[in-house]
Amino acid sequence: MFQDIRWRIAIPYVILILVVMGGLTIYLSRTTRDAQLEALRNSLLVQARTLSASLQPSFDNVGAEGLDQQANLWSELLRARVTIIGTDGTVLGESDEDRELMNNHLNRPEVQQALVRGEGSSIRFSQTLDTDMMYAAVPLEKAGEIIAIVRIALPLEQIEKNIGQLQRAILTAALIASAAAVVVAVVIAGRTSRSVHRLTQVANRMAAGDLDARLRLAPRDDLGDLTRAFNYMGDQLRDRVHDLADERGRLAAVLDNMADGVLITDGMGRVGMINPAAARLLRVDSEEAIGRSFAEVTRHHGLIESWQQGFDQRQEQMTAVEIDRKGTFVQMIVSPLDMADGQGCLVILQDLTRIRRLETVRRDFISNISHELRTPLASLKALVETLRDGAMDDPPAAKRFLDHAEYEVDALTQMVEELLELTRIESGMVPLRLSPTPVSDVVLPPVDRFRRQAERHDLSLIVDLPDDLPPVMSDASRAQQVVGNLVHNSIKFTPEGGMVTIRAKLGGDEPVVVISVQDTGTGIPASELPRIFERFYKADQSRSSGGIGLGLAIAKHLTQAHGGRIWAKSKGGKGSTFYFTLPIAGESSEEEGAKTTGTRTEDVALAENESTNSS
Repeated sequence: MFQDIRWRIAIPYVILILVVMGGLTIYLSRTTRDAQLEALRNSLLVQARTLSASLQPSFDNVGAEGLDQQANLWSELLRARVTIIGTDGTVLGESDEDRELMNNHLNRPEVQQALVRGEGSSIRFSQTLDTDMMYAAVPLEKAGEIIAIVRIALPLEQIEKNIGQLQRAILTAALIASAAAVVVAVVIAGRTSRSVHRLTQVANRMAAGDLDARLRLAPRDDLGDLTRAFNYMGDQLRDRVHDLADERGRLAAVLDNMADGVLITDGMGRVGMINPAAARLLRVDSEEAIGRSFAEVTRHHGLIESWQQGFDQRQEQMTAVEIDRKGTFVQMIVSPLDMADGQGCLVILQDLTRIRRLETVRRDFISNISHELRTPLASLKALVETLRDGAMDDPPAAKRFLDHAEYEVDALTQMVEELLELTRIESGMVPLRLSPTPVSDVVLPPVDRFRRQAERHDLSLIVDLPDDLPPVMSDASRAQQVVGNLVHNSIKFTPEGGMVTIRAKLGGDEPVVVISVQDTGTGIPASELPRIFERFYKADQSRSSGGIGLGLAIAKHLTQAHGGRIWAKSKGGKGSTFYFTLPIAGESSEEEGAKTTGTRTEDVALAENESTNSS
């Protein structure tokens, strides 16, 4: 029944009538009641003022019984309850009850209002008369001073009876109107339901995807015009949907496969479109970003300011900023757009992180190489010139100069070897022969090799290896190279009298052994710490120590080739601690290691700082 269109039209109509009539009934009832109560209140206040004026001349000369008589007299005249109350709340005269038994009336609302505002009224239930009463009170003044309160009260029974009669009358009228509305609604719905049913069926078919569904032509009346307009709309809708689907598919394919991020904001600064590349760069969810403000999505003041300038000035803006601590470097281009619903902006985000890091590596490489080559080349040139100028005729001096030249050539050779070594490791040309290896075999050989160098620098070289450490799965020579690079690095940057400590311990919940190299050297500034494992990178204080900044990069790649990780902690002026992990050898790892002939290390040169943010 309720699925029929006629009832779906009629029932809301009837409900509307009932709601309106019910609301009208309540409104009229309340309005009438309030009006009658207000009229009664004003009448009582007028009567109270009249009574106050009549009592004023003789109030001081009339005793308590006289006030009772006055109250009774006025009560008969006004047909209301009359009470005369002292300023302290004591009942001085009462028409209906024994005033000696009555409570103090000072805290009655109408009495307080009369004392404060010159008149007062209230409606409340009377325990004495067991009915709702309206009270009106005015002050009795003499020489400008309040000497008593005159109060008149009437029951509300008659008003409530009048309101009840009015409510019944309005309810009867509402029922009659509702019945008439039902008849009218059913008649109107019956005349339109048939055509609406046909229209609904065709509309449902079109909504389900059948864009070729059409209505049969009707006579030339209003319904016929509606039928022809609906069929024309269907033709236009079908053509538009097909065109939009094709265009949307092409646009979606382009946007989804673009390397650059694309956002479109509306006139209110809300994001209306964002492609996957932009979502990845800004680290947001595409669906959650739609409808949010540009500032909420980007969360970077530089991008927000550039977008705001482009939006306000309606001119193209371009800015390049680093948007997070991981070094993501983005160039943003803001272009104003004139859209159908107002002005907006097209935002292009280009990820320049790779280019910037390559540029940084290139700059560091050129800086380090030029710095490190300058000294040995200058020394070699000076030695050659000295030998040419006559030192060849002095064999002891010539030998000393040749030894020094050989030292400088060895330094140049070491630089070339480090470059070739890193290149081989990154390209996977260095095979790792993994096997269970005692931790002492990884740590002690490189430590012994650098012990004499530590003694020359007056450094203490301490090794702390627990006896119960399990063997690790490693290529011993390559793991020793990692330890050697870290120890050598610590020796270079630890002043005389310092200490370098090499420790090893289990990795807690992880099946690894953590090897650490701690020094008491100059430390690494927090701003430099994220980049120390990059190729060719050297902190400023390391310029005088030699090397081209490849030792830590080689250590990192070798550690990752073993399946471990490497990081550093440091505070400027308080020394540094380098950590790296090696997996513990087990039965499965032994079998895997026995089959390993080579391991290709991943080229992570563009993510060097991912494992160093552990300061």
